[in-house]
Amino acid sequence: MGPDESWQLIEEHRLAITDLLETLTQEQWERASLCSGWRVRDVAAHLAMGTPAPPIRRVIREAVRARGNFDRLNHDMAVQHAQRPTSLIITELRHNAGSRELPVVTNYRNIVFDVLVHGQDIAIPLGATLQFSTAAGSVAAENLWQLRWPWSTQRRFRGLSFSATDTDWTAGAGPTVRGPIRSLLLALAGRPAVLPELTGDGLAELSSRITATQGQPVHGS
Repeated sequence: MGPDESWQLIEEHRLAITDLLETLTQEQWERASLCSGWRVRDVAAHLAMGTPAPPIRRVIREAVRARGNFDRLNHDMAVQHAQRPTSLIITELRHNAGSRELPVVTNYRNIVFDVLVHGQDIAIPLGATLQFSTAAGSVAAENLWQLRWPWSTQRRFRGLSFSATDTDWTAGAGPTVRGPIRSLLLALAGRPAVLPELTGDGLAELSSRITATQGQPVHGS
């Protein structure tokens, strides 16, 4: 999937997330998301904050405060942005859904898996459905599998292989984990909630590794 197709997917999914957010009660905004330590409100703010990207001066300032920890940087900036009224977060995300501006530390491939994963982070705990095609899921999973910085997905799951049961996508080598592409994508992103949806002789090892890295959730932007 090239840049234009990727950006179209990103825009469509941002808008789908916005449509979902517009239906939430204030209590639902405060619920825990699938992303460890993040509320639904924080995840939504993270997505809105990236459209457009925050100024580089602010990123540098917050990176210093986070002592160079990328996940802490993302978390702290999202929590700060989440202090805004929910109506403003929704407006930001909808108005800027088509923005192609990128934070300095990422690229459009990372934004693809970031928006798909975070959409599920919001939807699943609420019992809501936020669909994306198996083709989009395959692209996102491959982008995440190829990630090298600020962490390496392949290093995190070295010695395991992954095989989608609903589309033609495989990765890795070793004992196999099988399941729908959505579930594999979320597992690669470190979300233990989808482990019951997976099978295979590599599942126990996958579960152990996800548990061991719960403090390292994936954020591509």
